[in-house]
Amino acid sequence: MEALVACYGDGSSDSDSDSQSYSPSNQTLAYSEGRAPLPPRATEVRLQPLPPPPVELLHPPNFLGPQDMQTHQTNKVRSFPHVDGNYALHVYIPITISSPSKKEIAAFLKKISSQEPSLHVVDVDVPLNILCKNDEKLELVALGREFHISLGRTVPIRVHQIDSVVSMLRQKLQTQQNSYWIDFHNWEVFVNDDRTRTFLSVEVVHSGLVEIQKQIEAVNTIYKLHNLPEFYKDPCPHISLAWSLGDTSDPLKKIVGDEMKKCVTGKSLKKCVFTCKFKGIECKIGNKTYTICKVSDR
Repeated sequence: MEALVACYGDGSSDSDSDSQSYSPSNQTLAYSEGRAPLPPRATEVRLQPLPPPPVELLHPPNFLGPQDMQTHQTNKVRSFPHVDGNYALHVYIPITISSPSKKEIAAFLKKISSQEPSLHVVDVDVPLNILCKNDEKLELVALGREFHISLGRTVPIRVHQIDSVVSMLRQKLQTQQNSYWIDFHNWEVFVNDDRTRTFLSVEVVHSGLVEIQKQIEAVNTIYKLHNLPEFYKDPCPHISLAWSLGDTSDPLKKIVGDEMKKCVTGKSLKKCVFTCKFKGIECKIGNKTYTICKVSDR
């Protein structure tokens, strides 16, 4: 018992005496007296704090931060809810409007926005009538970006489906290597499925329509194989230039129709709004863009 008391103390000492019993000098004394040295108290072992985790772990690639969430909620309406591990899939033909066509389209947009001030620029969310006050800004901001003709619905896919979808798209559309002309012949108004947005668009109704319809059928086939919803039954290939909140299709169609009648020369409408060449198909999944097929410039 005395040996135990000598080794561990009788428990009556205060904290100061306890701390002294663990000092280096006492440890040396224990060795000299033939006693086993006391281990240091767990509370006295000071560990260095771990470094904070990398910021990338807190914000994965498909994470929407507070600022992005606010922008997303005010500027866009999701067609499907966000789910961790899902990535938005969009297959499309990229379209660029040539400089000469921009001036004519800008002039038409000015006429429309003066009668419908609720219109905003697509993907920029700037009121169209504000841009119309400056011709240079109107052409640069509203018409200087890359547009797209959708070949399928924008749908969510899981990460394990990405390689399969991209591979099959490339295989199915690899024959689409020949360039063709796409004529955007007609101004049209579209409303999204839940009628939360109305779009002012230019539609393909003649040259290029048959080729695009075949590409839509090919994309539909791949969507089916991955249990994804197919495109609309009677697709109308188009690009959207402006939007307004809610369903404003009736008044907007009237405005557009009246302005198109003014473009009549004699008994025939102007040939087309603008035309461009098909140069390939792209697929965007999350934040990454994949080239599905590309037509080289010759």
